[in-house]
Formats: sequence, structure tokens, C-alpha cells
Amino acid sequence: MEEENLKLIESTLDEVLPRADERPNILYEAMRYAVGTGGKRIRPLICFAAAEAVGGKCEDARYPAAAIELLHNYTLVHDDLPAMDNDTERRGQPSVWAKYGEANAILAADALLSLSCRVLAYAPRNIRQLVETLGEKGVGVVAGQVEDIAATGDIAFIYEHKTADLFMAAAVMGGWAGGGSVDEIEALREFALNLGLAFQYQDDLLDDDSPWPRAETERRAAESTAVALKALERISGDTSRLRRIAMRLLGRKI
Repeated sequence: MEEENLKLIESTLDEVLPRADERPNILYEAMRYAVGTGGKRIRPLICFAAAEAVGGKCEDARYPAAAIELLHNYTLVHDDLPAMDNDTERRGQPSVWAKYGEANAILAADALLSLSCRVLAYAPRNIRQLVETLGEKGVGVVAGQVEDIAATGDIAFIYEHKTADLFMAAAVMGGWAGGGSVDEIEALREFALNLGLAFQYQDDLLDDDSPWPRAETERRAAESTAVALKALERISGDTSRLRRIAMRLLGRKI
């Protein structure tokens, strides 16, 4: 099933992204490069699983799933810029600014952001709620980045917004696209908030840069995952795929 969902998100991204040979081709080539360089598609998979959990189909969530992946990659392009993290590599390949130049990278990221909003218009239902969620969490990610750059030391704020916000957007948009109830949407939001925190704690372990000792970081990751899984008990549909994603992320090595 996951392989089928990965094929669905790839085909949807290919459908909505401009062709690389269109004018200006450097912009569209950079957009496709940003989205196509080896991402795990975690957020689209969460979006699909959330739609199924509330009784919908993966097909219902294909455009919201594409939107969240476009938004995610827009943030990564900006993160890598010299004014931000100054990273010349992303996923083992040259970062977008290193390959296409800083100005083109900024413009490609801007276009990905705009495109993420456009594709939500093709969703089957609850378009207002989908746009509202994407916009809210998109602003939240930026707020988290600002706090991170400012080194305010408010780790809880930074982790919630810079990392967990896009997990929440993915799950909530999947729930709305699948026709979920308000109560189910709230359960998905709580699930994804804690899943995002667990993901960040695990990242800290993998990068060996946690602000806490290793044992404390491992405890936080495990506890956040447990809270995420508990939230799924409030959803009557099949949450098995969301549960598998949570456990896989907790134990990941990369």
C-alpha cells in the first residue's frame, strides 16, 4: 500500500509542477529539482493515512498531499540559503541555491509556495478548511524559523512550529479531504503535533545535537510518540497506517 501511495504522490507532483522546458525554464527546472531530490514524502504519506483513518480514500487527499510536499520543499530551499543555514548540499545533492544561484533559489521557493496554494483548489471537499490549515501552518513554520535564528532559547516554540506544524498540516488536511468530523480533525491535530515533536527529538539524536542529554532526548521521543498514538484512539476508523508511520519514525536511523 505504501508503495502505491508513493507512486500516487509522485504522479500528482509531476502533474502539478510546471514542465521544465517551459519559459522561464531555469525557474521550472529549479522547482522540479527542489521537489525531486530524494525526499522521503513523510508528510504526504501522513496526509493519505489521515484521510483513510476518517473513512476517506487516498485519492481524496492527493492534492492536499502534494500541497504539503510543495510547501515543505519551499521551506527547505529557504533554509539552505546563505542568509539562513548556508548549506551547499541537501539530500546528498547540491542545494538549489548552490546549483541555480541564490536569486533563482529564492524565486523557485516563492513559486513552490504559491503553487501549494493553487493545487488545493482541486481537492474534492472542504477547500476553505484546507487553505486555512495550509496558510496557518505555513506562517507557523516561518515563525519557528525566526525564533530559531534569533536564538531565543524557546525550544518548545521552535520545535512545535519549525517542525511539528507541517506534520499537523499534513494530518489535518488529510482529515478534511477525507471528510472527517471536527472531533476527528482535533484528534489528528494532537496526533501530528506529538509525532512532529518526536520526529525532531529523533533528529536531534541522529545529529547528536540535542539540547538535552541522550537519555532525556530518547525519553522525550518515546513519550511524544505514546501521546500521539493515544490520540488516535479517538478516531473510530482504521488508524493502523498512522500508527505504523509513528513507530517507523521513532526507530529511524536516517
